[in-house]
Amino acid sequence: MIQRAKALLYDAPPQPSIDTARTTAQSHFRTLRCGTPFQPRIDALARTNDWYNWAGYRAPHSLWDEELEYFAIRSQAALFDISPMTKYRVEGPDAEAFLNRVTLRDVTKLKSGRVHYTAWCDDEGFVLDDGTLFRLSPTRFRLCSQERHLPWLLDSAIGFDVTVEEETAAVAGLALQGPTAFAVLHDAGFAGVENLKVFDLADFPHDGDPQGNSQVTISRTGFTGDLGYELFVPSEQALSLWDRLMAAGELRGIRAIGYTALNRARLEAGLIVANSDFVTSEHAIRADRLRMPDEIGLGFMVDLEKGHFNGRRAILDARTKKRLRHVLVGLEIEGSIPAEHAIVYYRKGQEVGLISAAMWSPMAKRNIAIASLARPFGDTMVDDLWVEIYAMRELQYQKLMKRAKVVPRPFIRLDRRTANPPAGF
Repeated sequence: MIQRAKALLYDAPPQPSIDTARTTAQSHFRTLRCGTPFQPRIDALARTNDWYNWAGYRAPHSLWDEELEYFAIRSQAALFDISPMTKYRVEGPDAEAFLNRVTLRDVTKLKSGRVHYTAWCDDEGFVLDDGTLFRLSPTRFRLCSQERHLPWLLDSAIGFDVTVEEETAAVAGLALQGPTAFAVLHDAGFAGVENLKVFDLADFPHDGDPQGNSQVTISRTGFTGDLGYELFVPSEQALSLWDRLMAAGELRGIRAIGYTALNRARLEAGLIVANSDFVTSEHAIRADRLRMPDEIGLGFMVDLEKGHFNGRRAILDARTKKRLRHVLVGLEIEGSIPAEHAIVYYRKGQEVGLISAAMWSPMAKRNIAIASLARPFGDTMVDDLWVEIYAMRELQYQKLMKRAKVVPRPFIRLDRRTANPPAGF
């Protein structure tokens, strides 16, 4: 062993200088090193080179024009790579019981071939994350989320006959959203996709394999409030799926998009994002940043009729003793200047909350926002609310106080999202 170590030492190549090593290290940490299975196609379309780090993957803020990418969602068909989304396979005789134990909604009511939006909490009732749960069969599920939770899921699975595995890298995903999304899938040869209702899922043959040995799972879900679908396929089939959709959608206006456009659409739909509109309990440093489901608009998920689940006692106690401290609301703000990250005031003087997402909505023709307010503001007290906006005017910021009112979410409702069968635009 010692002789082998000496040989390696004597045969080692010359080491780089300190300056070279430092430059290499800095370059390494600036580089997002993971690409998704669709990366070759996305890189070929990228014009803006506007990238961000999504869970260690190189993902686009925009690809060609963030404004036009948004309108591609609302008027055509938009293709968005959701492969970096964390995905877990939960399988086994106790899979249903296990997921019923850790998530808020009653999993026994989720039938095979269906999806529901859910969330999960720690023992103190604070939200760990939200996501979608796909029931692929009676004993097999796919749980998708923003954050990674494998150690927590494995610890929670003790005593259950269930296996939990992360399949983020193994399964590639695409979101196909917009009015022509159904027409693209129909033209791509996915026979029977017209039968999918909102939150339905089914498997379809891919690569022309009538035996179904190569399949793509399609669900009628999305994050835009529009007609849309999400497609999941083994990573090795990713590029062929991309090419199949792009070829079929050429005459339907299909365009690849980045996150900025998607984020605008989700805001119009009134949907929330973990660690943007609320801080997950594992990431919160200060106790006043923790949120219960009722404090971020997820109280409808809590099913107190089912058996025990994580956080049940704490959630029930907070409701009974009226200890809920915050409320997440939709706001309509006068004027047209977006109020992102603006402070919300009561009677222009008392600070009562903060806006987490805001935009001028081209669809709603309103200045909209999502804000977290301290109760009773936004709950029982909804009048005389103001936001503080700093607008650039002639190279100088000007403080504007704009009136705001609490309004229901979503900010827009599109009939085509739930139409059955979907229209073939």
